Amino acid sequence: MKVDLTPIDAPSIKSRPVYAPLEARPGKLHVIVADCAGADAVTDMLAKANNRSEILGSAHVMYCPGPTGTDLSAKLEGLGAAQFFRAPTIPALLPRLVRVLSDAHMGTQFYLAGTESLIGQAEREIMGTGFPFASIQKEHRGSTLRRVQCVHCKGITENVATDPFKCSHCGLNLFVRDHYSRRMAAFQGVNIDAEDPGQVPESVVRFK
Repeated sequence: MKVDLTPIDAPSIKSRPVYAPLEARPGKLHVIVADCAGADAVTDMLAKANNRSEILGSAHVMYCPGPTGTDLSAKLEGLGAAQFFRAPTIPALLPRLVRVLSDAHMGTQFYLAGTESLIGQAEREIMGTGFPFASIQKEHRGSTLRRVQCVHCKGITENVATDPFKCSHCGLNLFVRDHYSRRMAAFQGVNIDAEDPGQVPESVVRFK
């Protein structure tokens, strides 16, 4: 099987997520979710916002350090948002987001920033409530570690750095595709030596 080791920043397939700098928008509620260096994306956005006070006065900010351990929570808490919540991990943050979504109404603006794992999982929760895709902004900052689903056993491995890698659930050697599933909030991993068992290319670090 031929392995495509195209650089991560190269043009890719249609399902690959597209990101852009966050922009302040008018809204009744501003839900800000970030991890790692995503805090910098949020502060950069607010530094350029004409309605900074309006946003912060109705903002619910949720933050976690993320897989790299970069903790910029003090930077976000110091903004003085109406509500601020710090979680130790993404799984600990998501229940808070779900609770906020239960009280949110149309006109809410969502700002997601940081790792693809955090952005994907938060977007999945938001889309599941019926909010329009146009209300969600996404800016990737920091780590490129990937959340990968094995297409064979359906298990998900977090923070994948190498390609190929061994599935943490079934042990198969997986090639990390650029195909992305919004439903699973994960990239897809496919068995790389199915036709020639044991013929596995040397793993290289593609995601950091």
